[in-house]
Amino acid sequence: MDFILNAVIVLGGIALIAAVILYVCSKKFAVKEDPRLGLVAEQLPGANCGGCGFPGCSGLADALVKGADAGSIDGLSCPVGGTEVMTKVADLLGMAMANSEPKVAVVRCNGTCENRPKTVQYDGLRTCTAMHACGAGETGCGYGCLGCGDCVAACQFGAIAINETTGLPEVDEEKCTSCGACVKACPRNIIELRKRGPKGRRVYVQCVNKDKGPAAKKACKAACIGCGKCLKECKFEAITINANLSYIDPEKCKMCRKCETACPTGAIIAYNFPPRKEKPAEPKALGATTAQPVGKAVKPDESTVRPEVKPQQEGKEEKV
Repeated sequence: MDFILNAVIVLGGIALIAAVILYVCSKKFAVKEDPRLGLVAEQLPGANCGGCGFPGCSGLADALVKGADAGSIDGLSCPVGGTEVMTKVADLLGMAMANSEPKVAVVRCNGTCENRPKTVQYDGLRTCTAMHACGAGETGCGYGCLGCGDCVAACQFGAIAINETTGLPEVDEEKCTSCGACVKACPRNIIELRKRGPKGRRVYVQCVNKDKGPAAKKACKAACIGCGKCLKECKFEAITINANLSYIDPEKCKMCRKCETACPTGAIIAYNFPPRKEKPAEPKALGATTAQPVGKAVKPDESTVRPEVKPQQEGKEEKV
């Protein structure tokens, strides 16, 4: 009996000492958490997609709170929640939020099966990363889309799908949150986040091939050949050519579409625009004749001139 009592007393003492040590450690090494973190995290969508550049929504919430303490949260945004969520967060932190134009993922490759036919058969791991590591892929273009769907697997919102006819990924604007996961997943940097544009209209070069003109044209019919015709046509200095490839700056582009008509290969795409109106043909004037040179009299052909017929007078019959 004394043995059991002594054991209980010893164990109770050890528990008491451990509790005191834990209490002292919790007070000394306590990490104070800002209560605003939880409030900001509640406003975020919780997708944890990483499109904001931070490890999940908790990382963005921490950055937003620290930015508010520093006096500015410019440059911090949640691509999934968009302007609506960021406005609520800014109001919660007592900060002013600059309006940012929404973006959308754009596939800058028009190497369809028709424009860029296959030259070899790839027999290996069916991913874009693996195929890119092995070489140029199944076509002669070492820059174009590989069509294995790494971007489709990376998208958490089902906004990308591979078109079986063209073999290229297509983006659903209604579902795209511009999180940038597809951009990171593409090993050839074909997908780009661009401004959605007014009424969803955009003008961009749908090619990333940096080969010289003849080689690019041989690999793909719709490739940019770096001819510079679009550069000469643009009056707003929105187009630059680097490494045989044209690029349209969305900040400077006024969407006049003159570059689209100037491109000889059709590499420039004007997306979501209404069809161009064809100019009606000028109608020819009735009775118009070929103009004759001034100062020269034209003699009528006697064989074609009809003799003048005099009208009959009333009351007289023509004699036969």
